[in-house]
Amino acid sequence: MMPLCNRRASMNRQELVDAVAAATGESKAATGEVIDTFIAAVMDAVTKGGTVQLIGFGSFSTGARAARVGRNPATGAEMQIPAARTVKFTVGKAFKDAVNQ
Repeated sequence: MMPLCNRRASMNRQELVDAVAAATGESKAATGEVIDTFIAAVMDAVTKGGTVQLIGFGSFSTGARAARVGRNPATGAEMQIPAARTVKFTVGKAFKDAVNQ
């Protein structure tokens, strides 16, 4: 797999679109639509309680955070933090290995 970016800093959406468009030879507009559609599909599946597994990259799923007691940092007063659903991302082996090289 050819690296899409030689930068070591963070990448925003437009930079991702530019890198993918350059690597595939597609237009930036078409590439942007594909990336937006991909993100919407992942969000839709995970929002409905499903899991999206991209072999080698990772898995997106939902998790649960229990209700708990926290403290207001300004006053120190105790406050109830309600239970919530969260998004979990589990890194795939190939991605983890690439980061740890």
